[in-house]
Amino acid sequence: MACSRWFAAHLRQALAKPYVHVLFGARQTGKSTLLRGLVPEPDLWLDLADPAQRTRYLARPDLLVEACSALPARNRPLRVVVDEAQSVPALFDAVQYLYDRDKKRFRFVLSGSSARKLRTTGANLLPGRALVHRLFPLTLVERPASLPRAGAPAESALLRLPAQPMPDPFPATSLLDRLAFGELPGIALAPAEDRHDLLHAYSYIYLEEELRREALIKDWPVFARFLRLAALESGQMTNFAKIARQAGTSTPTVKSHYQLLEDMFVGFHVEAFSGSARKQVLSTPRFLFFDLGVRNAAAELTCSHDTVLANPGPLFEQWVGIELWKRLQYLGRGRLHYLRTKGGAEIDFIVALDNLLLPIEVKWTDTPTLEDARHLRSFLDEQPRNVPHGWVVCRCDRPLRLEARITAIPWWWL
Repeated sequence: MACSRWFAAHLRQALAKPYVHVLFGARQTGKSTLLRGLVPEPDLWLDLADPAQRTRYLARPDLLVEACSALPARNRPLRVVVDEAQSVPALFDAVQYLYDRDKKRFRFVLSGSSARKLRTTGANLLPGRALVHRLFPLTLVERPASLPRAGAPAESALLRLPAQPMPDPFPATSLLDRLAFGELPGIALAPAEDRHDLLHAYSYIYLEEELRREALIKDWPVFARFLRLAALESGQMTNFAKIARQAGTSTPTVKSHYQLLEDMFVGFHVEAFSGSARKQVLSTPRFLFFDLGVRNAAAELTCSHDTVLANPGPLFEQWVGIELWKRLQYLGRGRLHYLRTKGGAEIDFIVALDNLLLPIEVKWTDTPTLEDARHLRSFLDEQPRNVPHGWVVCRCDRPLRLEARITAIPWWWL
């Protein structure tokens, strides 16, 4: 089943530009599928996830120059795709050589699921020659809600993405499915009975394979313990020392492991908001996994509705944060923050975008009240100039005006 991706139209336009294009994203976000749709008849496609091809090009990166030079001329640029390009960093030098020799002859597209090896080996990232793109798991635009949506907007109420053609969206699904199984395209299309096993295979087989292949982890048992703890603690303020004690390693090692997860696009930090006049504002970042299904599997939890319903609030909050983060990344501007004080005042997320602040509270309720928005009211009073409105994202069935400056919206209006 071919399904549309919001990013496809943007990337199609970008690929028409005479640069090298680099597409980053975690495994199973759909990079290869997207590129096969956008470059249906490549003149050369290298899949470096194939051990045979990877070994051959590791031994002789110059083979790319030979292969491209042997391609017959056409009345258009020759299209060359290198999938999982980070596996052979030296290929970036070969691409630069070919691009600099004749900028009109080739159109290179490189994809990768990790920036770690490129960064640590000092790989040539083609400055001044490359446009870098990112692909993420599905958004609400690509995978709509399956609930009745009386009066729902044609577009999201917050952080609208520019309208793109979406002729074949992914099958609509419920909030519980999203919290249990996440938003990876392959998982969204898999039979429900297979999703748990597929996610656990992703968590263990893929991560172990990727890490071992790049020789990034020397003590795998310690990293496995860290990964489970990081998943269990996701969404909370990161306590590096606590996780180090429980994993049996040092705090610097735990920090480097978190950086590794970011380099592999498996997670991201949400920085504390620093623009508050309140005293005793906490500054520790929060860490979220890029996908809740992967998070649940990495935490060694059963991916199911029952697991979600045992404690739905924190998972719902993380899902909202991930959705906001994906949209900000696609927009290419803005930052995601949170606010918490030692006294317990808290704003779950604050979006800083175009000189405005959008404070957002997330509540697992279908009957929101002003009590759910008490911290929003204080924040609005504190920041009267650049905070036009506050929002409560919840499970109500229609938008509710809680007061003049605060609106509660259903999660599918996000």
